[in-house]
Amino acid sequence: MAIEERIEEGVPLAGFTTLGVGGPARYFLSARSEDDLPAAFRFAEERGLEVFVLGGGSNLVVSDAGFDGLVIKIDLNGVGFGQPDEDGFVIAEVAAGEDWDAFVAECVSRELAGIECMSGIPGSIGGTPVQNVGAYGQEVAETIVSVRCFDRKLAEFVLLGNEDCRFSYRRSIFNTSESGRYVVVSVTFRLKAGGGPKVVYRDLKEHFGVRSPSLAEVRGAVLDIRRRKSMVIDPSDPNSRSAGSFFKNPIVSVAVHRAIAEAEGIEVPSFSAGEGLVKIPAAWLIERAGFAKGYRLGEAGISANHSLAIVNLARAKSADIFALMNKVRGAVRSRFGIELVPEPVFLGVENLLPQSVSESVV
Repeated sequence: MAIEERIEEGVPLAGFTTLGVGGPARYFLSARSEDDLPAAFRFAEERGLEVFVLGGGSNLVVSDAGFDGLVIKIDLNGVGFGQPDEDGFVIAEVAAGEDWDAFVAECVSRELAGIECMSGIPGSIGGTPVQNVGAYGQEVAETIVSVRCFDRKLAEFVLLGNEDCRFSYRRSIFNTSESGRYVVVSVTFRLKAGGGPKVVYRDLKEHFGVRSPSLAEVRGAVLDIRRRKSMVIDPSDPNSRSAGSFFKNPIVSVAVHRAIAEAEGIEVPSFSAGEGLVKIPAAWLIERAGFAKGYRLGEAGISANHSLAIVNLARAKSADIFALMNKVRGAVRSRFGIELVPEPVFLGVENLLPQSVSESVV
């Protein structure tokens, strides 16, 4: 069937996002094979259309007006596991449309270590290298071997190694220097067969104490912690109707951190972020700036269980989400001189964005 016959018109996008806001796509394609991608981009180029590539929609805010272009939904499937090598590592190749948490669960069931702390994160495999997804002391950059992509610039498929992706905290070439150039079609991971779990995050250390847990126990603990924070998608939990953590934890100089502590008159939580730098939890800044869990602004609010999540309380529009975002950012900026950087991808909402969402070290 020709690609033109499979492309739909006026498809609502809200249902493809975990936040549940947004209008329709002018054109929409479910890409089920790699061959669909070059054909879809030719379709868009011939008609002068912008293109947006949609994965699991767990980190996306769509304008109520929708998107006046072509949305390509990545629905590529397939998971393959190799045999352990002489060092006990297993290679797993996963198509971009596969569910991330289902893959984590499968790896844990196979006793493959390396991604267990990222259990419960919503979304698809293809989105994980883009933001260098991480949680509870792990990042995908630690286990990614390579990323197979469609290179829009060269109009061909390419294989990028780990170093080519230039991973750092929530960053890669896919969302910085080469944003929009590559479409992830599969990711190859290297996981340790029979390896122990990574227990470095405070919540996990406190949960297990001195004993050494199994991979399955760590996965269970992470899921429990995330559920308590409404960070596992659950239709019965309105606090989980979010785009996950809405702001990145800012990285500041040690001097700035010290100045904030002196001004506040209390100890400010932080984590080392390299020589002379520390990372301050955005959740702490938000609460200190006056936004308690459960804060509400119209139909948008701060999660009752996690102050870093902005939630759709019932019938929120994207404008409601951005009004609350801007209010939070303004309060944190005014009190601490720190510019919170949003984590989600914004589609068709340029006119609602604050003037500056650039990331910088303060």
